[in-house]
Amino acid sequence: MPHDHPHAHPHGAVPDAGPGDAAHAPQAGAAAPDGAGMPVRALALVPAGDGPAPADRLSLPYDARWRRRGRLVTEGGEAILLDLPRAAELSEDLALALEDGRRIALVAAPEPVAEVRAAPDALARLAWHVGNRHTPAEIADGALRILRDHVLEDMLARLGAEIRRLDAPFRPEGGAYGMGRTHGHSHSHDPHHDPDAHLRDAAPGDGGAA
Repeated sequence: MPHDHPHAHPHGAVPDAGPGDAAHAPQAGAAAPDGAGMPVRALALVPAGDGPAPADRLSLPYDARWRRRGRLVTEGGEAILLDLPRAAELSEDLALALEDGRRIALVAAPEPVAEVRAAPDALARLAWHVGNRHTPAEIADGALRILRDHVLEDMLARLGAEIRRLDAPFRPEGGAYGMGRTHGHSHSHDPHHDPDAHLRDAAPGDGGAA
């Protein structure tokens, strides 16, 4: 049975202190507790399968997978210090190369997502509205997946979408030319900052008129 959890920072992850520079976060995939010992450093990302078999796994939700630095904890409980030359996507087709020669596999952690379904023509229209908000979206078979967002879910439902809420790994499309990330709009109630304010605020049956 899928769980309907409010959108939070899964696994206790805390937002990065600066772009790509995570300060800390608790539990697996997040900051190690004080006194956990001197962590081994992860200095590079390498293709998964390159080098020795992974010694452990690092499970991270979407918001925590774009980073440069951070004190993290693997699924096996080992503290590691991420220290990359630049911010990068910690994607599952890569692995962390530790300074002692070991590899750590990267895993997309399950987190609260909304699966959006509709007939093909209608789904294309819904995808346009999601893209108009620069919202990260995963393209699945006959569906879109987005991170849980009650404002966006309500808008899509008004446009005829069937919304299913579940916990699942979130692997959205990359930014332009397959590089970087898509960054969503703020959900401000100022219509100048919300391109779909007229849809969200319209009363049922009024056709969405302002």
